Amino acid sequence: MADYREAPLATRPKTLDPAEYFNLSLDQRRAEEERAVLRAQLKRQYQMQLNNPHRKELIEDPALTRWVYARTNPYNHFRATKKTSLLGGLFGVVPLFVLYYVLKTDRVWMR
Repeated sequence: MADYREAPLATRPKTLDPAEYFNLSLDQRRAEEERAVLRAQLKRQYQMQLNNPHRKELIEDPALTRWVYARTNPYNHFRATKKTSLLGGLFGVVPLFVLYYVLKTDRVWMR
């Protein structure tokens, strides 16, 4: 089997972590199964509401509402990190200096 390399900016998925995947206690497995059952019930309830042909009200999905709110208000949830600072510099500041240099050298070359 190929070796799994860790990504520098992401954690290893739980399904690939041998310590978490193989060494689960009986209580942890039972809790995960209960959570899976609850998720399946909620999903079924949502699907039943969504596919009801006699429905007259709007069905609201809380996860979709949270996602839309986060997309419309990105600055409330923004956190400055090394990666975002680097990307901001590369795509915001560096092009200005490159453009200035190109235009200045072009004028000198034309004379």
